[in-house]
Amino acid sequence: QVQLVESGGGLVQAGGSLRLSCTTSVNIHSLSSMGWYLERPGKQREFVARITVLGEPHYADSVKGLFTSSRNTNENAIYLEMNSLEPEDTGTYVCNSYSQWDNREDWGHGARVTVSS
Repeated sequence: QVQLVESGGGLVQAGGSLRLSCTTSVNIHSLSSMGWYLERPGKQREFVARITVLGEPHYADSVKGLFTSSRNTNENAIYLEMNSLEPEDTGTYVCNSYSQWDNREDWGHGARVTVSS
Protein backbone atom coordinates (compact mmCIF):
# COMPACT_ATOMS: atom_id res chain seq x y z
CA GLN A 1 0.00 0.00 0.00
CA VAL A 2 1.21 3.46 -0.86
CA GLN A 3 1.33 5.78 2.13
CA LEU A 4 1.24 9.52 1.65
CA VAL A 5 2.06 11.94 4.45
CA GLU A 6 1.40 15.65 4.13
CA SER A 7 2.93 18.47 6.13
CA GLY A 8 3.20 22.23 6.03
CA GLY A 9 -0.38 23.33 6.58
CA GLY A 10 -1.27 26.11 8.98
CA LEU A 11 -2.78 29.54 9.46
CA VAL A 12 -1.79 32.44 7.23
CA GLN A 13 -3.15 35.88 6.51
CA ALA A 14 -4.63 36.75 3.15
CA GLY A 15 -1.86 37.54 0.68
CA GLY A 16 0.55 35.22 2.45
CA SER A 17 2.25 32.02 1.36
CA LEU A 18 2.51 28.43 2.49
CA ARG A 19 4.45 25.42 1.27
CA LEU A 20 2.96 21.96 1.53
CA SER A 21 4.93 18.74 1.34
CA CYS A 22 3.85 15.20 0.61
CA THR A 23 6.13 12.22 1.06
CA THR A 24 5.36 8.83 -0.43
CA SER A 25 6.42 5.47 1.02
CA VAL A 26 7.31 4.12 -2.43
CA ASN A 27 9.76 5.16 -5.10
CA ILE A 28 8.23 8.21 -6.72
CA HIS A 29 9.23 6.91 -10.15
CA SER A 30 6.85 3.96 -9.64
CA LEU A 31 3.92 6.37 -9.71
CA SER A 32 2.39 7.86 -12.85
CA SER A 33 1.70 11.10 -11.05
CA MET A 34 1.20 12.76 -7.69
CA GLY A 35 -0.95 15.72 -6.96
CA TRP A 36 -3.03 17.86 -4.66
CA TYR A 37 -6.76 18.18 -4.17
CA LEU A 38 -8.70 20.63 -2.01
CA GLU A 39 -11.51 19.60 0.28
CA ARG A 40 -13.90 22.24 1.60
CA PRO A 41 -17.04 21.70 3.68
CA GLY A 42 -20.12 21.22 1.55
CA LYS A 43 -18.12 21.06 -1.68
CA GLN A 44 -16.73 18.30 -3.82
CA ARG A 45 -13.06 17.55 -3.67
CA GLU A 46 -11.41 19.62 -6.39
CA PHE A 47 -8.21 19.26 -8.33
CA VAL A 48 -5.47 21.77 -7.54
CA ALA A 49 -2.23 20.60 -9.11
CA ARG A 50 -0.44 17.51 -10.34
CA ILE A 51 3.07 16.56 -11.34
CA THR A 52 3.73 13.64 -13.65
CA VAL A 53 6.41 10.96 -13.49
CA LEU A 54 8.30 13.05 -16.07
CA GLY A 55 8.15 16.06 -13.79
CA GLU A 56 5.56 17.96 -15.80
CA PRO A 57 3.25 20.12 -13.65
CA HIS A 58 -0.42 20.69 -14.34
CA TYR A 59 -2.66 23.16 -12.55
CA ALA A 60 -6.28 24.04 -12.07
CA ASP A 61 -7.05 27.29 -13.89
CA SER A 62 -7.83 28.98 -10.58
CA VAL A 63 -4.27 28.55 -9.26
CA LYS A 64 -2.18 29.05 -12.38
CA GLY A 65 0.46 31.65 -11.73
CA LEU A 66 -0.18 31.50 -7.98
CA PHE A 67 0.70 27.94 -6.97
CA THR A 68 3.78 25.97 -8.02
CA SER A 69 4.11 22.20 -7.94
CA SER A 70 7.55 20.63 -7.66
CA ARG A 71 9.21 17.45 -6.49
CA ASN A 72 12.37 15.98 -5.02
CA THR A 73 12.86 12.50 -6.41
CA ASN A 74 15.65 11.74 -3.92
CA GLU A 75 13.21 12.39 -1.09
CA ASN A 76 10.21 10.78 -2.84
CA ALA A 77 8.34 13.97 -2.14
CA ILE A 78 6.27 16.59 -3.89
CA TYR A 79 5.63 20.15 -2.84
CA LEU A 80 3.00 22.80 -3.40
CA GLU A 81 4.12 26.39 -3.05
CA MET A 82 1.03 28.54 -2.55
CA ASN A 83 1.30 32.30 -2.96
CA SER A 84 -1.16 35.18 -2.69
CA LEU A 85 -3.48 33.03 -0.63
CA GLU A 86 -7.07 34.14 -0.18
CA PRO A 87 -9.72 33.04 2.36
CA GLU A 88 -11.38 30.90 -0.33
CA ASP A 89 -8.19 28.81 -0.43
CA THR A 90 -9.02 27.60 3.07
CA GLY A 91 -9.57 23.88 3.37
CA THR A 92 -7.79 20.56 3.60
CA TYR A 93 -5.22 19.87 0.92
CA VAL A 94 -5.02 16.17 0.26
CA CYS A 95 -2.10 14.48 -1.46
CA ASN A 96 -2.91 11.96 -4.17
CA SER A 97 -0.89 9.39 -6.06
CA TYR A 98 -1.82 7.41 -9.14
CA SER A 99 -0.19 4.44 -10.80
CA GLN A 100 -1.42 3.62 -14.30
CA TRP A 101 0.47 0.34 -14.26
CA ASP A 102 -1.74 -1.21 -11.62
CA ASN A 103 -4.58 1.31 -11.84
CA ARG A 104 -4.09 2.29 -8.23
CA GLU A 105 -4.95 5.53 -6.55
CA ASP A 106 -4.05 6.48 -2.99
CA TRP A 107 -4.78 9.43 -0.73
CA GLY A 108 -3.15 11.07 2.24
CA HIS A 109 -4.97 12.33 5.31
CA GLY A 110 -4.61 15.96 4.31
CA ALA A 111 -3.00 19.16 5.51
CA ARG A 112 -5.25 21.86 6.90
CA VAL A 113 -4.79 25.36 5.50
CA THR A 114 -6.62 28.34 6.95
CA VAL A 115 -6.37 31.76 5.32
CA SER A 116 -7.67 34.63 7.44
CA SER A 117 -8.97 37.86 5.95
